Amino acid sequence: MAHSFKAALRRASRLMRPPKLGKTARSVQKMMAGLMQASLPSAVPAKAAKPKAKPRKPAVPKIGQSLGTVMNQLRAMQSLMPGAMIPAAAGRPKARVGAPPVPQGAQFVSRTYRCAAGSRGYKLYLPARHPKQPQGLIVMLHGCSQNPDDFAVGTHMNALAEKHGLAVAYAAQTNSHNAAACWNWFKPGDQQRDAGEPAILAGLTRKLTKDFGLDRERVFVAGLSAGGAMAATLADVYPDLYAAAGIHSGLARGAARDVLSAMLAMRNGAVGAGAPVAVSPPSAPVRRIVFQGDADRTVHPSNADAIVAAAVGGADRPAKVIKSAVRGRTYTRSAFAQADGAVIVELWMIEGAGHAWSGGRVAGSYTDAKGPDASAQMLRFFLSKSS
Repeated sequence: MAHSFKAALRRASRLMRPPKLGKTARSVQKMMAGLMQASLPSAVPAKAAKPKAKPRKPAVPKIGQSLGTVMNQLRAMQSLMPGAMIPAAAGRPKARVGAPPVPQGAQFVSRTYRCAAGSRGYKLYLPARHPKQPQGLIVMLHGCSQNPDDFAVGTHMNALAEKHGLAVAYAAQTNSHNAAACWNWFKPGDQQRDAGEPAILAGLTRKLTKDFGLDRERVFVAGLSAGGAMAATLADVYPDLYAAAGIHSGLARGAARDVLSAMLAMRNGAVGAGAPVAVSPPSAPVRRIVFQGDADRTVHPSNADAIVAAAVGGADRPAKVIKSAVRGRTYTRSAFAQADGAVIVELWMIEGAGHAWSGGRVAGSYTDAKGPDASAQMLRFFLSKSS
């Protein structure tokens, strides 16, 4: 992390050299200030000159400060909180959310998965209809500052999975691996097959797939924000494991390579995306359903277009475009099809929506009760090869 941070500072310095200072500097300063304010805790103890000195808040760069001042503050914050610059979801999370209610006969249990690449905890929902042999599996990846319980409550995915007899695994990122509990979607070491966090999540998926006796066509992955970006990465580098992916307010794999490029991609849109890693191709490609609010100020809406472009290849025009409205939100649904007519990607652009799970439950954080129900639409898309 220290190496990537220093590289990001060097890049920022080059960007800020005259005559490009002015507008670019103010834009980057504003972006850094907002993102870091969202990801920092309320207070960090200072080095006390006296034994009883009160804790103080860390300095956040102010708009209009000189580049040197901004860089010095960033270095200080980096030393105080490794990972503090990792982008977090917009706004502030609600009070810690408890586990969702579990219907009689179902289970929602805490487990840990370990492998050579590392370990992560997860919560597993087992439906009452098929607790030992679920009809499918969804791996859910929460956003920054969230946790499995919060994400389960906000997306209400357990209730929907119960109707279809599906298991749901909510993987948990930790503050020890990321200060804001974000999946490290922007690190090169976490964008590859058989390495880093993708290897851990893929290993968890393989284990549950084997335990439940499932084939690839019944295994899916979905996520929000940083979790959506990691879901996009898993779809790219493990097409042999997942039949479809749901990406909500996320970014394409390769949209960033370090902290600074991550913030730039989030604010201004991705400048590039990695191509899928060569593996033994499955019989069918990984289908993707993408949700994005056009008023999202945390992840620029153009990132959704980058996800679609990376997935559809030559099919740059949607086969069908539907514009409609539900619960006060107008949305545009674009379906991209292969040569045989099978829909490979759906893009849902929701007018007026910010950085939140569309159609989510207000009890969870980063949800928008208005608009189409992203969870229900993801399950429809997952369980049907054409839509």
